[in-house]
Amino acid sequence: MLRALVLLVLSLAPALPAAADCPDPNTLGTARVLAVDAAATPRVGRKHFPATLPLGPKEVVLTFDDGPWPGTTARVLDALKRECVQATFFMLGRNAAAYPELARRALAEGHTIGHHTYAHPLLNRLPLDVAEAEIDHGIAAVETVLYGQPTALTVTPFFRFPGFAATPALLDRLSQRGLVVFGADFWASDWNPMSPDQELQLILGRLAAVGGGIVLFHDTRSQTAAMLPDFLRELKHRGYRIVHLVPVRGLVAGLPR
Repeated sequence: MLRALVLLVLSLAPALPAAADCPDPNTLGTARVLAVDAAATPRVGRKHFPATLPLGPKEVVLTFDDGPWPGTTARVLDALKRECVQATFFMLGRNAAAYPELARRALAEGHTIGHHTYAHPLLNRLPLDVAEAEIDHGIAAVETVLYGQPTALTVTPFFRFPGFAATPALLDRLSQRGLVVFGADFWASDWNPMSPDQELQLILGRLAAVGGGIVLFHDTRSQTAAMLPDFLRELKHRGYRIVHLVPVRGLVAGLPR
């Protein structure tokens, strides 16, 4: 029975993509695919944790939170598609349920879909069981949209806390379940009002200071959607490379290895 459940979940997940093959050499492209194993890297992002992903110099992982959202997520996806770039989207369950066509488009275009709760509460303010139920609600909502049915297993075991508001107990629980908890190595602060050019200069400065890593944007922000094409072109011009994240095959939360 256990083996059948594992095979069912893996059959629902998309095949692991290779690095994007772009016919236009002027595009940024995806340099390589990195399979992330919760056993090796259960918590990543130096803004919040001691360790991050095993990335080389000038390697960048693009991540987006809070979507999908009408008007902005499509523009973000368009920009990524033009540059043959893959990213990771940490989706809210309520937004995936409200805008399923955008969630499915992101998956169909080769992006990795992670989880960000159902309704974006700060989980450190909730009792442990309530916080974990909120996480599970979000996972179930997103995976129902993407794969047609809810499951107790997590097809893509990637999670980011809203507002990075974790607790030791929740971190331990997610580690036991085999979910990788993502922080970030740097971010665009796009929750603050600013113009697209201001955001571009801010994030390029921060990237130069850290040399690469996991970057956090929000695909719900209009200035980010407007800024992203220029940012991707600057990455190409400055010699940065994009790394696309996927889960290690066979790692599904809630099951023994």
